[in-house]
Amino acid sequence: MSKEADHLESGGDKESDEDRVQNAPEEMVRKRVRANTPSPHEGNTPQASPPRFVSVEELMETAKGVTNMALAYEIMVNQDFQVKPAELPEGSLERRVKEIMHKAFWDCLEAQLKEDPPSYNHAIKLLAEIKETVLLSHFHPCLLSLILSFFSFLDLPLIQLQAENGALDISGLSQFIIGMMGSLCAPCRDEDITRLKEITDIVPLLKAIFSVLDLMKVDMANFALTSIRPHLMQQSAEYERNKFQEFLDKQPNALDYTKKWLEDTVKCLREAGTDGSGAASSDPSSPLPLSVHNHAYLRLLKWDHASDPFPETVLMDQVRFQEMQQEADQLVLLSSVLLIVYTTTGEAISGLPGLMETLKTIVNVMLADMHTLSFSAEEALATIGEKLCVELSQCLSQHGYSPFSADRKSTLKGQISATIQPDNTVRKLMDSRVQAYLLACLESSQHRTPPPLPGGLAPVSRELKELAVRFSRLVNFNKLVFSPFYQKILQKIVTAGESSGTET
Repeated sequence: MSKEADHLESGGDKESDEDRVQNAPEEMVRKRVRANTPSPHEGNTPQASPPRFVSVEELMETAKGVTNMALAYEIMVNQDFQVKPAELPEGSLERRVKEIMHKAFWDCLEAQLKEDPPSYNHAIKLLAEIKETVLLSHFHPCLLSLILSFFSFLDLPLIQLQAENGALDISGLSQFIIGMMGSLCAPCRDEDITRLKEITDIVPLLKAIFSVLDLMKVDMANFALTSIRPHLMQQSAEYERNKFQEFLDKQPNALDYTKKWLEDTVKCLREAGTDGSGAASSDPSSPLPLSVHNHAYLRLLKWDHASDPFPETVLMDQVRFQEMQQEADQLVLLSSVLLIVYTTTGEAISGLPGLMETLKTIVNVMLADMHTLSFSAEEALATIGEKLCVELSQCLSQHGYSPFSADRKSTLKGQISATIQPDNTVRKLMDSRVQAYLLACLESSQHRTPPPLPGGLAPVSRELKELAVRFSRLVNFNKLVFSPFYQKILQKIVTAGESSGTET
């Protein structure tokens, strides 16, 4: 839509393309920062630094820096990240005001063109805006010749002179603009260009041209993101580290939850009596700093997001860690059920082609919504037990084995239903093996040799390996960015532990 109409709607406040790109992640980042910023409330909040007064300008500058850091990070890690056209909610006040103001603008333009003689003041301003839009959104060396020809044809002083003398062919200019848009647009816009050529009335045509130009600007922005992503990956770690340091300089307490996260990890390792590598330690007060890193990241897959604030250095990845946590939980339950089935049924079904995938599909379908509020684990596991008993009975009959007895069915259903308890023996066993495998993947990522798969996880090997790859990539990049901050924190924690151990 034209700038004049937007100007009327917003009271003269013009929003740049860059602002529209940043708007999407900005609100998300601010919400997360607000939700996780240290405060003097009671509970598990760590001791904050002394408060200091800051100006509005400092707050705005800090928020902008965090937003830019989050935007750059999202572009790099999310291969599906795209700029999308702004969509106002249906029936919202803002949408109604926009529609009213735009209708008034286009009605005014139509009235001017119907005057005798026609007035082209608004129309020429629209042509100037089209010219500017094409230049700003499609400036690329490969398109330079097309842009130059476009500029030479849309000579605004000449167009103004033609209008004053009643010789302006606005329809001819519009058709030239449509042809130029067809040369510049992405293939996905070819149908839109074809529809433009079918419009004969000048006002609806100009209105449609601006709508397609808005889409073309979005296409060009996404093309630019794709182009800069490889270069951004080379610089992103240093860029994020510097931006976070700037944020830390203005907010000295911006690492409080990170400190608590690492302190709690060291405490857990000391209580377990290990050095962080899984081996017993003769000096449990001094766990290995590098291993503390890996255990700390592993704890994020067991995080209580409802009550525990997320560490600041992994805040931008909280949603990703939460999704991986849910995947890991589902794999634990899936592998537990399958282990129970094969242990209870015995050798009769081992090695039968296709049976494992059939059983996996049944269980996965029933557990697909296990992390939604409406999910009933008790009902789902009961249904899984029923369905698996039916499938196993049919399979045993087809291969000449005696069908399931009522006692065996009852035993299998009971054991499957028992996995609803977090302290169920089978579930705890499979959970520990999944955790051990993910930890081993972190420890072996530098050696590029995948660790062996623990027993009982073969049925979910593909899903578990995919999860481990994504988890390792996320962790390794986080280490690359924030390792200087982690090293300082861990050095203080380990030193304090050694001092207290010596005093004891």
